[in-house]
Amino acid sequence: MDAPDRVGDAGTLLARLSEQAGGGPVALGVDFPIGLPRAYAAGLTGPADFPAFLASLAEQPDFFRVAAQLADVSPARPFYPARGMAGMTRAAHAAALGLDGPDALGRACDRATARRPAGAPIFWTLGANQTGKAALHAWSAMLLPAMRGSLRLWPFAGDFRALLAPGRVVVAETYPAEALRQLGLKPPASKRRQADRAALEPHLTLCLDRLAVRASASLAAAIADGFGADAAGEDRFDSLLGALNVIAVLDGHRPDTVPDDPWIRRWEGWVLGQTDLPEPHSEHGPSAAGTDQPG
Repeated sequence: MDAPDRVGDAGTLLARLSEQAGGGPVALGVDFPIGLPRAYAAGLTGPADFPAFLASLAEQPDFFRVAAQLADVSPARPFYPARGMAGMTRAAHAAALGLDGPDALGRACDRATARRPAGAPIFWTLGANQTGKAALHAWSAMLLPAMRGSLRLWPFAGDFRALLAPGRVVVAETYPAEALRQLGLKPPASKRRQADRAALEPHLTLCLDRLAVRASASLAAAIADGFGADAAGEDRFDSLLGALNVIAVLDGHRPDTVPDDPWIRRWEGWVLGQTDLPEPHSEHGPSAAGTDQPG
Protein backbone atom coordinates (compact mmCIF):
# COMPACT_ATOMS: atom_id res chain seq x y z
CA MET A 1 0.00 0.00 0.00
CA ASP A 2 1.25 3.45 -0.95
CA ALA A 3 0.77 6.72 0.91
CA PRO A 4 -2.53 8.57 0.37
CA ASP A 5 -2.72 10.65 -2.80
CA ARG A 6 -5.12 13.33 -3.95
CA VAL A 7 -8.22 12.29 -5.91
CA GLY A 8 -7.81 14.93 -8.60
CA ASP A 9 -10.74 15.42 -10.96
CA ALA A 10 -13.64 13.54 -9.37
CA GLY A 11 -15.31 13.22 -12.75
CA THR A 12 -12.48 11.05 -14.12
CA LEU A 13 -11.62 9.16 -10.91
CA LEU A 14 -13.62 5.99 -11.61
CA ALA A 15 -12.26 5.73 -15.16
CA ARG A 16 -8.70 6.20 -13.91
CA LEU A 17 -9.16 3.52 -11.27
CA SER A 18 -10.57 1.11 -13.85
CA GLU A 19 -7.58 1.75 -16.10
CA GLN A 20 -5.19 1.11 -13.22
CA ALA A 21 -7.03 -2.14 -12.46
CA GLY A 22 -6.29 -3.38 -15.97
CA GLY A 23 -9.66 -5.04 -16.44
CA GLY A 24 -9.97 -6.28 -12.89
CA PRO A 25 -12.64 -5.12 -10.43
CA VAL A 26 -12.25 -1.93 -8.40
CA ALA A 27 -13.34 -1.90 -4.75
CA LEU A 28 -13.68 1.71 -3.64
CA GLY A 29 -14.51 2.93 -0.14
CA VAL A 30 -15.73 6.53 0.11
CA ASP A 31 -16.30 8.87 3.03
CA PHE A 32 -19.55 10.43 1.85
CA PRO A 33 -23.20 9.34 2.19
CA ILE A 34 -24.66 6.88 -0.32
CA GLY A 35 -28.39 6.78 0.33
CA LEU A 36 -31.32 8.84 1.57
CA PRO A 37 -33.13 9.12 4.92
CA ARG A 38 -36.16 6.86 4.91
CA ALA A 39 -38.53 9.61 6.00
CA TYR A 40 -37.46 11.68 2.98
CA ALA A 41 -37.56 8.68 0.62
CA ALA A 42 -41.08 7.79 1.78
CA GLY A 43 -42.36 10.99 0.17
CA LEU A 44 -40.83 10.27 -3.24
CA THR A 45 -42.81 8.95 -6.18
CA GLY A 46 -41.33 7.16 -9.17
CA PRO A 47 -37.87 5.73 -8.38
CA ALA A 48 -37.86 2.29 -6.74
CA ASP A 49 -34.58 2.71 -4.86
CA PHE A 50 -31.65 5.04 -4.30
CA PRO A 51 -29.69 4.14 -7.48
CA ALA A 52 -32.79 4.84 -9.59
CA PHE A 53 -33.31 8.11 -7.72
CA LEU A 54 -29.69 9.11 -8.29
CA ALA A 55 -29.98 8.37 -12.01
CA SER A 56 -33.12 10.53 -12.18
CA LEU A 57 -31.18 13.56 -10.92
CA ALA A 58 -29.65 13.99 -14.38
CA GLU A 59 -32.94 15.73 -15.23
CA GLN A 60 -33.14 17.69 -11.95
CA PRO A 61 -30.19 20.13 -11.77
CA ASP A 62 -31.88 22.23 -9.07
CA PHE A 63 -31.48 19.33 -6.64
CA PHE A 64 -27.77 20.15 -6.44
CA ARG A 65 -28.28 23.87 -5.71
CA VAL A 66 -27.86 24.58 -2.00
CA ALA A 67 -30.77 26.59 -0.60
CA ALA A 68 -29.75 30.00 0.71
CA GLN A 69 -32.75 30.29 3.05
CA LEU A 70 -35.48 28.09 4.45
CA ALA A 71 -38.02 29.43 1.99
CA ASP A 72 -35.95 27.88 -0.79
CA VAL A 73 -35.87 24.41 0.81
CA SER A 74 -38.11 21.71 -0.64
CA PRO A 75 -37.91 17.96 -1.33
CA ALA A 76 -36.70 18.90 -4.82
CA ARG A 77 -33.98 21.14 -3.33
CA PRO A 78 -33.13 19.66 0.09
CA PHE A 79 -29.53 20.82 0.73
CA TYR A 80 -29.19 23.73 3.20
CA PRO A 81 -27.77 26.25 4.13
CA ALA A 82 -25.60 28.00 1.55
CA ARG A 83 -24.09 30.20 4.27
CA GLY A 84 -24.36 30.77 7.99
CA MET A 85 -27.19 32.91 9.32
CA ALA A 86 -28.67 33.58 12.73
CA GLY A 87 -31.43 31.26 13.87
CA MET A 88 -30.63 28.29 11.67
CA THR A 89 -31.56 24.95 13.20
CA ARG A 90 -31.82 21.41 11.92
CA ALA A 91 -35.35 21.27 13.34
CA ALA A 92 -36.37 24.15 11.05
CA HIS A 93 -34.61 22.43 8.15
CA ALA A 94 -36.55 19.23 8.78
CA ALA A 95 -39.82 21.14 8.99
CA ALA A 96 -39.10 22.85 5.68
CA LEU A 97 -38.72 19.39 4.12
CA GLY A 98 -41.99 18.23 5.66
CA LEU A 99 -40.23 15.84 8.03
CA ASP A 100 -41.20 15.11 11.62
CA GLY A 101 -38.25 16.55 13.53
CA PRO A 102 -34.45 16.67 13.10
CA ASP A 103 -34.00 12.92 13.71
CA ALA A 104 -35.75 12.31 10.38
CA LEU A 105 -32.87 14.02 8.54
CA GLY A 106 -30.59 11.05 9.29
CA ARG A 107 -30.38 7.44 8.19
CA ALA A 108 -30.12 4.45 10.51
CA CYS A 109 -26.37 4.21 9.85
CA ASP A 110 -25.93 7.91 10.69
CA ARG A 111 -27.17 7.41 14.23
CA ALA A 112 -24.81 6.80 17.14
CA THR A 113 -24.01 3.25 18.21
CA ALA A 114 -22.74 2.03 21.55
CA ARG A 115 -19.18 2.38 20.24
CA ARG A 116 -19.12 5.52 18.08
CA PRO A 117 -20.81 8.92 17.77
CA ALA A 118 -23.48 9.89 15.29
CA GLY A 119 -22.63 11.02 11.79
CA ALA A 120 -23.96 14.20 10.27
CA PRO A 121 -27.28 14.29 8.36
CA ILE A 122 -26.96 14.16 4.58
CA PHE A 123 -28.62 17.42 3.55
CA TRP A 124 -26.85 19.78 6.02
CA THR A 125 -23.99 21.73 4.40
CA LEU A 126 -22.62 24.05 7.11
CA GLY A 127 -19.77 23.67 9.59
CA ALA A 128 -17.09 21.08 10.27
CA ASN A 129 -19.56 18.33 11.21
CA GLN A 130 -21.37 18.09 7.87
CA THR A 131 -21.35 15.74 4.91
CA GLY A 132 -23.73 17.59 2.60
CA LYS A 133 -21.05 19.27 0.49
CA ALA A 134 -19.24 15.97 -0.05
CA ALA A 135 -22.49 14.27 -1.06
CA LEU A 136 -23.36 17.09 -3.47
CA HIS A 137 -20.02 17.01 -5.25
CA ALA A 138 -19.53 13.25 -5.30
CA TRP A 139 -23.08 12.44 -6.41
CA SER A 140 -23.09 15.00 -9.23
CA ALA A 141 -19.47 14.81 -10.43
CA MET A 142 -18.49 11.20 -9.77
CA LEU A 143 -21.46 8.83 -9.34
CA LEU A 144 -24.19 10.27 -11.57
CA PRO A 145 -22.14 10.30 -14.80
CA ALA A 146 -21.18 6.64 -14.22
CA MET A 147 -24.65 5.27 -13.43
CA ARG A 148 -25.14 3.81 -16.93
CA GLY A 149 -21.75 2.10 -16.97
CA SER A 150 -19.97 -0.49 -14.85
CA LEU A 151 -20.63 1.27 -11.53
CA ARG A 152 -22.38 -0.69 -8.76
CA LEU A 153 -23.43 0.87 -5.45
CA TRP A 154 -23.30 -1.26 -2.30
CA PRO A 155 -25.51 -2.43 -0.63
CA PHE A 156 -28.28 -1.67 -3.16
CA ALA A 157 -26.86 -3.97 -5.87
CA GLY A 158 -25.95 -6.91 -3.59
CA ASP A 159 -23.20 -8.16 -1.30
CA PHE A 160 -19.91 -6.31 -1.70
CA ARG A 161 -17.64 -9.24 -2.49
CA ALA A 162 -20.14 -10.82 -4.90
CA LEU A 163 -20.32 -7.61 -6.92
CA LEU A 164 -16.61 -7.54 -7.70
CA ALA A 165 -16.73 -8.89 -11.24
CA PRO A 166 -14.06 -8.03 -13.84
CA GLY A 167 -14.44 -4.53 -15.22
CA ARG A 168 -16.78 -3.34 -12.46
CA VAL A 169 -16.33 -0.46 -10.05
CA VAL A 170 -18.05 -1.19 -6.74
CA VAL A 171 -18.44 1.76 -4.38
CA ALA A 172 -19.29 1.41 -0.68
CA GLU A 173 -19.63 3.96 2.08
CA THR A 174 -16.96 3.95 4.77
CA TYR A 175 -17.03 6.09 7.90
CA PRO A 176 -13.66 6.83 9.58
CA ALA A 177 -15.05 6.83 13.14
CA GLU A 178 -16.64 3.44 12.45
CA ALA A 179 -13.55 2.11 10.65
CA LEU A 180 -11.35 2.91 13.65
CA ARG A 181 -13.43 0.66 15.84
CA GLN A 182 -13.82 -2.07 13.24
CA LEU A 183 -10.02 -2.21 12.94
CA GLY A 184 -9.61 -2.48 16.72
CA LEU A 185 -7.95 0.94 17.04
CA LYS A 186 -8.52 3.32 19.92
CA PRO A 187 -9.65 6.70 18.61
CA PRO A 188 -7.01 9.43 19.06
CA ALA A 189 -7.72 12.28 21.43
CA SER A 190 -8.18 14.43 18.33
CA LYS A 191 -7.92 13.30 14.72
CA ARG A 192 -7.15 16.90 13.81
CA ARG A 193 -3.87 16.99 15.78
CA GLN A 194 -0.79 15.66 14.04
CA ALA A 195 0.78 14.48 17.31
CA ASP A 196 -2.31 12.44 18.21
CA ARG A 197 -2.33 10.79 14.79
CA ALA A 198 1.39 10.05 15.02
CA ALA A 199 0.87 8.39 18.43
CA LEU A 200 -1.15 5.69 16.64
CA GLU A 201 1.87 4.53 14.60
CA PRO A 202 2.52 1.27 16.52
CA HIS A 203 -1.17 0.39 16.50
CA LEU A 204 -1.56 1.12 12.78
CA THR A 205 1.56 -0.93 12.05
CA LEU A 206 0.09 -3.90 13.92
CA CYS A 207 -3.17 -3.45 12.03
CA LEU A 208 -1.32 -3.53 8.71
CA ASP A 209 0.44 -6.72 9.80
CA ARG A 210 -2.85 -8.37 10.80
CA LEU A 211 -4.29 -7.61 7.36
CA ALA A 212 -1.09 -8.73 5.57
CA VAL A 213 -0.63 -5.26 4.09
CA ARG A 214 2.94 -4.21 3.30
CA ALA A 215 3.40 -0.46 3.63
CA SER A 216 5.57 1.34 1.11
CA ALA A 217 8.34 3.58 2.44
CA SER A 218 6.16 6.61 1.71
CA LEU A 219 3.19 5.22 3.66
CA ALA A 220 5.36 4.17 6.61
CA ALA A 221 6.82 7.69 6.71
CA ALA A 222 3.35 9.26 6.54
CA ILE A 223 2.10 7.12 9.43
CA ALA A 224 5.15 7.96 11.56
CA ASP A 225 4.70 11.67 10.77
CA GLY A 226 1.00 11.69 11.67
CA PHE A 227 0.13 12.39 8.00
CA GLY A 228 1.56 15.90 8.00
CA ALA A 229 0.97 19.18 9.78
CA ASP A 230 -1.35 20.75 7.19
CA ALA A 231 -5.14 20.75 7.39
CA ALA A 232 -5.39 17.81 4.96
CA GLY A 233 -3.53 15.52 7.38
CA GLU A 234 -6.81 14.35 8.89
CA ASP A 235 -8.13 13.53 5.42
CA ARG A 236 -5.04 11.45 4.63
CA PHE A 237 -5.44 9.62 7.95
CA ASP A 238 -9.12 8.97 7.25
CA SER A 239 -8.35 7.66 3.76
CA LEU A 240 -5.99 5.04 5.20
CA LEU A 241 -8.69 3.92 7.64
CA GLY A 242 -11.19 3.62 4.78
CA ALA A 243 -8.80 1.59 2.64
CA LEU A 244 -8.01 -0.80 5.52
CA ASN A 245 -11.75 -1.07 6.20
CA VAL A 246 -12.31 -2.23 2.60
CA ILE A 247 -9.42 -4.71 2.81
CA ALA A 248 -10.78 -6.18 6.05
CA VAL A 249 -14.12 -6.83 4.35
CA LEU A 250 -12.55 -8.23 1.18
CA ASP A 251 -10.45 -10.66 3.23
CA GLY A 252 -13.45 -11.83 5.25
CA HIS A 253 -12.43 -10.26 8.57
CA ARG A 254 -15.60 -8.15 8.50
CA PRO A 255 -19.02 -8.95 6.96
CA ASP A 256 -20.37 -7.23 3.85
CA THR A 257 -23.98 -7.75 4.86
CA VAL A 258 -26.58 -5.24 6.09
CA PRO A 259 -29.51 -5.38 8.53
CA ASP A 260 -32.62 -7.13 7.21
CA ASP A 261 -34.51 -3.88 6.71
CA PRO A 262 -35.97 -3.04 3.27
CA TRP A 263 -35.49 0.69 3.86
CA ILE A 264 -31.75 0.16 4.43
CA ARG A 265 -31.38 -2.20 1.48
CA ARG A 266 -33.27 -0.03 -1.00
CA TRP A 267 -32.94 3.57 0.17
CA GLU A 268 -30.74 4.37 3.16
CA GLY A 269 -27.64 2.27 2.53
CA TRP A 270 -25.22 1.17 5.21
CA VAL A 271 -21.60 1.57 6.33
CA LEU A 272 -19.30 -1.16 5.03
CA GLY A 273 -18.41 -3.73 7.69
CA GLN A 274 -20.68 -2.23 10.36
CA THR A 275 -22.37 -4.74 12.65
CA ASP A 276 -23.38 -2.48 15.56
CA LEU A 277 -27.00 -1.37 15.34
CA PRO A 278 -27.91 2.26 16.07
CA GLU A 279 -28.94 3.12 19.58
CA PRO A 280 -32.70 3.51 20.12
CA HIS A 281 -34.18 6.96 19.76
CA SER A 282 -37.58 8.51 19.23
CA GLU A 283 -38.68 7.12 15.90
CA HIS A 284 -39.30 9.63 13.12
CA GLY A 285 -39.04 7.14 10.30
CA PRO A 286 -41.37 5.80 7.65
CA SER A 287 -44.34 5.24 9.92
CA ALA A 288 -44.35 8.96 10.72
CA ALA A 289 -44.29 9.64 6.97
CA GLY A 290 -47.33 7.45 6.40
CA THR A 291 -45.84 4.12 5.26
CA ASP A 292 -44.30 1.10 6.94
CA GLN A 293 -42.58 -0.41 3.90
CA PRO A 294 -40.79 1.23 0.99
CA GLY A 295 -43.11 1.59 -1.95
